[in-house]
Amino acid sequence: MKILKIKILIEDINDHSPEFPQNEITIKFLERDLKGTKIPLLNAIDKDISLENSQIAYMIKKTRREPFSLSIKKQNDGVFIPELTLEDKLDREVKDSYMLSLEAKDGGNPPKTATLKVHISVTDFNDNTPVFSQKVYNISVSNSHQRHLPILTLKATDQDSGDNGRISYHFNHKTSQNIQKYFVLGKKTGDLFLHDNFQFTKKQSYKLFVEARDGGKPPLKTVTRVHIYVINNQNTAPLINVDFVSPLSESSAAVSEASKIGSFIAYVMVTDTDSGPNGEVICDLKHDKFKLAKIDSKEYKMIVKGLLDREIRDHYKVSIVCHDMGSPQLESKKYFSVKVTDVNDVEPHFTKETFQFLTYENQKVDFPIGFINATDPDLGDGGQLTYSIINDNNNDNIPFQLTKYGFISTSQPIDREMKDIYKFQVLVKDNGTPSLNDTANIVIEILDKNDNAPYFTFPNNDPYNLDVHYHPHSKKDITILRASDKDTGNNAFLTYGILRSNDKNLFTVNSHTGVLSFSRTVYQNDAGTYELQFIVKDGGTPVQSATTAIILTLFVSNDTSPMLTAVPFQSGHDLNMTWVIIIVAAAVILSVAIVVSITLCVFRCINHTNNSPTTAENPNFLSQTEMRQLLYQTNNPVAITRNAEEIFNRNLQTIKSKSQFFLEMEHTPDEWKFSTTQRRLPPVPQRCDSIHSQGRRTSSIMSYNSDTLTSQKDREASKSNGKTKPYDEIPAEPEYTNDNPVAATILKGQQIQDTYLQPT
Repeated sequence: MKILKIKILIEDINDHSPEFPQNEITIKFLERDLKGTKIPLLNAIDKDISLENSQIAYMIKKTRREPFSLSIKKQNDGVFIPELTLEDKLDREVKDSYMLSLEAKDGGNPPKTATLKVHISVTDFNDNTPVFSQKVYNISVSNSHQRHLPILTLKATDQDSGDNGRISYHFNHKTSQNIQKYFVLGKKTGDLFLHDNFQFTKKQSYKLFVEARDGGKPPLKTVTRVHIYVINNQNTAPLINVDFVSPLSESSAAVSEASKIGSFIAYVMVTDTDSGPNGEVICDLKHDKFKLAKIDSKEYKMIVKGLLDREIRDHYKVSIVCHDMGSPQLESKKYFSVKVTDVNDVEPHFTKETFQFLTYENQKVDFPIGFINATDPDLGDGGQLTYSIINDNNNDNIPFQLTKYGFISTSQPIDREMKDIYKFQVLVKDNGTPSLNDTANIVIEILDKNDNAPYFTFPNNDPYNLDVHYHPHSKKDITILRASDKDTGNNAFLTYGILRSNDKNLFTVNSHTGVLSFSRTVYQNDAGTYELQFIVKDGGTPVQSATTAIILTLFVSNDTSPMLTAVPFQSGHDLNMTWVIIIVAAAVILSVAIVVSITLCVFRCINHTNNSPTTAENPNFLSQTEMRQLLYQTNNPVAITRNAEEIFNRNLQTIKSKSQFFLEMEHTPDEWKFSTTQRRLPPVPQRCDSIHSQGRRTSSIMSYNSDTLTSQKDREASKSNGKTKPYDEIPAEPEYTNDNPVAATILKGQQIQDTYLQPT
């Protein structure tokens, strides 16, 4: 058995005709499409498979007037697509549709065909402008016309279709609003009516501009003129019409204040439809700034008569009066206003030549200082003012800024201690052309804040070593504390005080002057070293302070008694009170002395009666001389007991010495006007006690020519000498000259004096 493969070839015959998907189609061309515009058509399909039988050719059937041709386009897949090509521009208004036939023929023998009907419609484009039936309409209207009837019906046509051919009617912008208010125009119908406020006697003729507008996008329009003539059958007054060169409204005009005399302001036309003298018109304008100049019998021009100044007056009321020559005369008046417009002819002016402000230091940036103001009567840009700081070398570092509206504020923190007053100039200018300006002075004073603590200028070391040598005749003042504060006013008002190490209440400091002095009588047991701490405070809020320390070494003279106190010197105005105190004290002391003396006498009598030992035999009793020597020679504070007789004698001597002293004071009433270095202590009974020191005799000082209170020295320098130089002592006397002993100090064997003046 054998198997054979047999291949049978079937030969195609042209048994199928080409077929279109549809029998007819409709395509659209736009009226505005250009020549060469193509629209693809449907392609035909042939079911035959042979190349000849399936190959299709296309052709169109048309007349010569049809502006179309056929072209074939081959696609990427090899399929041929027929396209209809526009050969000429279309005009829908001429022909808006076409009918063509597209024939498809295969390549068989005989060939077979198929036909496709093609309907072509032309879509409208808004290429036609509406057209009025007349270019100009002339109509006459009588005063007997009924207002509900149109005086004219406008008609316009448009060859476009749809919205492009739909027409509406409007007043053109050339028709003034003053005229439009007398007429009503039908938007869709074109009917023109008289408005209810139309007055036949107001004007003789009107000219309207009306436009017809289609509904295209964009719309097209055309304009026509309508002349309306009013026929007035009544006798009327003249009608005044004023056309301003620069109108603001129907009854107002603008004129520049810079206008020269003779400048044209308005055109005035007068109408009077009457005939004969009733139609002859004369007009007049009575004003000091404006006048009428005649152009024709019923035409005038309004011109400037006098110079204008807007800053003096910016508005004028004007009236024009016209009357005819009839009998009786009929008169009309036209009222309107003239507004004078501004030109930049006035300089701005500051309200002050100098603006002064106060502000505190240490304010934040942008802290407001104040506002400066200037005025400018000009309007518009000529009255718009801008402020600025004049920049020069002196103003480079000013810590202020100025807005263009005149507000001054800080541009950086301010330190009054660096500068307490600022002076600079500011400029104001308007925005006119040309720009005008003015200047003013600015003075800003910086007020103090308590931002600086006081500091001591003396003592300048902390701690500071100070040696004070006290003597019974020394003054109570020791030294002066000095401090400073960079602030001012209450912030720099300083008060002094002692913080510590004044347990004995030996020292006091004047809170205002800073004078350090002894607060009480100094005794020998007060000698020693004191570590005093002082404070100085200002008067600001909050209070600022500083402290310093003085290591004060007090040396007390051997003549100082622990029990004796001094009577203070009194100034001239206290002498009367002093004498009263002295007399009272003397009386009290005398009374006490008498009582004590009587008591002692009684005890002596009793002791004598009892055969007690005599005073001379008892070593516990000392004579007055021995008692006095004990008082003067002791080096340390001791309790001293005196008999009544000695106390009595001593008090009498004290009173006599004081009396002598104050008698001398009365002869020198102006003594306090001189330095204390010129003062002399009151005379005291002289004593000739001798003191031998280191093998040589030193005479005692009987009086001092100085009441200086302090001497300062470095303690270490004093100790470096290896020894302490002995003091020159004054024998103690029962004289008391001050509650606070006058201190005399000796530095390295030399006497240093500080001079003080008694306050007046």
